[in-house]
Amino acid sequence: MSEENRVPVSVIGLGMMGAALAGAYLRAGHRTTVWNRSAGKAGALVEQGASRAGTIADAVAASDVLVACVVDYQTLHEILEPVKESLNGKVIVNLTSGVPEDARGAAQWAQSLGAKYLDGYIMTVPPAVGLSQTLLFYGGSKEVFDTYESTLKVLGGNSIFLSEDPGVAGLYDLALLGILWSSLAGALHGFAMLASEGIPAAALTPFAESWITHVVRPSIKGAAQQVDAGQYATDISTVGLNAVGLAKMVEASKGQGIRPDVMIPIRDILQERATSGHGDEALASMIEVIKKP
Repeated sequence: MSEENRVPVSVIGLGMMGAALAGAYLRAGHRTTVWNRSAGKAGALVEQGASRAGTIADAVAASDVLVACVVDYQTLHEILEPVKESLNGKVIVNLTSGVPEDARGAAQWAQSLGAKYLDGYIMTVPPAVGLSQTLLFYGGSKEVFDTYESTLKVLGGNSIFLSEDPGVAGLYDLALLGILWSSLAGALHGFAMLASEGIPAAALTPFAESWITHVVRPSIKGAAQQVDAGQYATDISTVGLNAVGLAKMVEASKGQGIRPDVMIPIRDILQERATSGHGDEALASMIEVIKKP
């Protein structure tokens, strides 16, 4: 994209992630206006070439594309509500974390004001914003995504439009975060087990990397196929066998003097599934317990 064709953007919210978004646009040559309720946060970006908006009204007026990244959807509403009359015809790209219903409510509110709305989730940490491999999920206006795709990909080359339902992007975000948090918690539990015997965490990492590559990743892929098919037959590893293993894990954790809290919910899900007559099924069948309200 030639410099004269680069879309001007206003970045609203300059926390760690918002500042990274603005920085990516500046590096890519976009005319970038920045605004934050604490004005001092704009200083470093202004030094890099950003224009500081004195008010949120100035930020909205400066660009047709508003990229917002604030603490939550309520905060976004509080920021934009006073200038709602100025949002007609604007494009709101909301990169604020929330839940699906937040996104749907924000989309309805924006559309009622004549604005076009795209909800997005940044699946990385601030230093990786702007890299070609960085993943962002989007939902909402397909027209906005198609029109501004090159502008959106400044923030991450792997920008994916998922659905015109603005809540779907948030579901993908939560699904991947669940994998991250549970995996990291499991790793930390393992480190604690080793630490109880004076073994450093780093001693486990080479084995953990191989385990994730050769066991965990194929297991996730296979489980997805079983879940979609609703078929849980297995000749590899059963619910019943793992229910016994998780019970031992909880007891071993206590024996090593560490909290078993990370493992207890998994143990309980396996035991519930096994005692309901599904002990001979694959681990993927745990989803039938998880899906219960």
